[in-house]
Parts: sequence; C-alpha cells; structure tokens
Amino acid sequence: MDRLLKIGITCYPSLGGSGVVATELGKLLAEKGHEVHFITHSVPFRLGTFQKNIFYHEVEVNDYYVFRYPPYDLALATKMAQVAKMQKLDLLHVHYAVPHAVCAFLAKQMLGNDMKVVTTLHGTDITVLGQDESLKDLIRLGINESDAVTAVSKDLINETRKVLDITRDIDLTYNFVDKRVYYPRDVSDLRGDFATPDEKILMHISNFRPVKRVSDVVEVFARVSRELPSRLLLVGEGPELPKIQAKIAEMGLEDKVRFLGKQDEIAQVISLADLLLLPSEKESFGLVALEAMACGVPTIGSLAGGIPELIQHGKTGFLAPIGDTETMAKYAVQLLSDDKMTAEFREACLHRSCKDFCNDAITNQYEDIYYRVLGRQAPKVGCSLGAGSY
Repeated sequence: MDRLLKIGITCYPSLGGSGVVATELGKLLAEKGHEVHFITHSVPFRLGTFQKNIFYHEVEVNDYYVFRYPPYDLALATKMAQVAKMQKLDLLHVHYAVPHAVCAFLAKQMLGNDMKVVTTLHGTDITVLGQDESLKDLIRLGINESDAVTAVSKDLINETRKVLDITRDIDLTYNFVDKRVYYPRDVSDLRGDFATPDEKILMHISNFRPVKRVSDVVEVFARVSRELPSRLLLVGEGPELPKIQAKIAEMGLEDKVRFLGKQDEIAQVISLADLLLLPSEKESFGLVALEAMACGVPTIGSLAGGIPELIQHGKTGFLAPIGDTETMAKYAVQLLSDDKMTAEFREACLHRSCKDFCNDAITNQYEDIYYRVLGRQAPKVGCSLGAGSY
C-alpha cells in the first residue's frame, strides 16, 4: 500500500461551515494515520485538545509601518511554503479560493517544486466574492492553478461555471457529519427547561446574516404558533440579531422565543428540536440541515442553492420558494400535527444522513482525490461514494 500522506490544511478557523468541515476532515484523516498540518491564523475552533497526527502552525503577520494594512495573505503564503518544506508535505488542501488557493499558488511558486494543491469551494468565494468584477480574475487564477478542485454541491459547481466561466473538472464532494458525534441525543431532562410536554420546539441556527432571512423564521413561527402550542429557539449571533429581537418584541412573541447564543455542543442542542427552519436566500449546501438530519430532525427549507440536494421534499423535510413563509408554515403545521409523519420523517433523516453523507465515504473521496493528483493508487478502506466530476 502507498505510504500515508502529509497534508497541509488551510481554512477559516473561526465559526462557519467551511471551517467545521475542514477541521473535521483533518481529524478523520489523522485517525486513518495521515499526518495533518493546519496552517491558519488561529487554532480551528472544532480542533479540540491534542490529537495524534495533528499539528498546528500559526500564521503571524508582521505589522511593518510601510504597510497600511497587515499583509495576511503574503504571510500565509510564506508560512505555507515554510511548513511544506520543513514537514515535506505531499499536498496542500485549502478551503476557499480567495485568499487560500491564491496563497497556495504563491507558496508553490516559492518552493519551485511540484507541490500539489487541492481547493475546496464552499460558496461565499463564488456566490459573493465572485460577483465582484475586481476579484474575478484572482479567483479564477486560484481555481485554474489548483491541481484539483472540489465543491460541496452541484448547484455550487454550476454557479462557479456560470459566474467565472470555469471549464475545468470540479469534483462533487458533499459536506458530511461524523456519525459518532451527530446522532439523536437523549435530552428528556433538558427539554422541560424550554417547552411543556404538549409544545413543539422549532429551531433556527445561523450566523444571523441577512442572507439567512431570520426574519422569515420569525414569520413562520408566528403562523405556526397560532395553530399549535410551540416554542422557537434561536441559536447563534450576528449582525441581524438586534433587528430580530425588535421584531419578536413587536409581534408579541417574547414569551415564546429563547435566544441561546453561540453553542458548541450542536448535536445536543439540535436534539431538543422537533423541526429546523432554514429559509436562506443563498445556501451552497446547508450544513446545519445535515447536522439536524443526523440527529433525526426534519428541516423546512427554501428552494435555494444546494438545499434541495440535501433535503428530500416530502421525505426528510419540506421545501418552499424563498420568502414564502405562508407555505413554509403550512408544511410545518402539517408535519408537527401528525405524529406518524413525524416518525417517518425522523427515520428517513437518520437513514439518509448515514447513507448519503457518511463521514467515512466523504473522507475516502478526498483521499481518492489526493492520491489521484499525486499519481498514486489510493488504498481502499471502508465505504465509498463515487466522486463525480462536473
């Protein structure tokens, strides 16, 4: 069998789906014996305590007076090159095209060797930054100079081709959850703190940016609460939070809504819910919906981005047009009023999360891509999913 790999991983280490996936992937790769080196400006928040085969390299930025702004991108590229040379890395796996793929390209140029670069697109670098004409050529450079490119949904692949006129192959590698962490938790001792036995719990988890349409969450809940005894739990923080607090007060819902702030034990929190609300106007994948699915919680979501690739309408949740809070509320009432349907959806969620978004299978996909760009044969271990190119 080919020797195990030395892999450098760069991601945004703070809160966010891309950082979660990158960190969890690194941990899974390390468990399989690969040597994983995180190269970021701070320790990824999901990394946790010391783990075998995982190393962290901090990117420090020198604030020289000649720079108006500290040049983080250049410091990152330099650190990538230093770590790659010192640790004899086989490849760099970067999450987001800008700045990370561009920094990896610079590092490769500095090394002057055939260092391989794998870039994973998560969404914002295409759906937001890709709309900026001043950045398009830079993003295109990062993508085209990578040895392999992956994206977390078919919708994001299509958007990348459309926005940036990209013609190269892009591997579809869906996000995943670790089934050892995300499973239905027994929260019977906690549920009474948030709702009475006859009340249903609806939940929304996000960074409270406008794109998440948290105002729609409140609208949906207001409609549902008129039909069913229910409570709303809002998890997370962000710029829209004051506006949402004011809306809830204005609608007289303060006694039915709880703000839980940022939470680390997401599986425990999600297990409190009967239903997740995800009415986003843009969502390249919708990792929180997968986390909910793995805990047996259905989702009412919008027909946006990669959400329809994740949520099966009428099986693991319901989908409605963006902004159609009336239809979303109708689906929520329909589901929450029918115990048999709820049980069927719950089982379908558990089955789909394990079958189609298995952490072992997605990790194997990434390994296949690594060995492919290195020109080596990948050892076959565990379950496998075909990683189609588009």
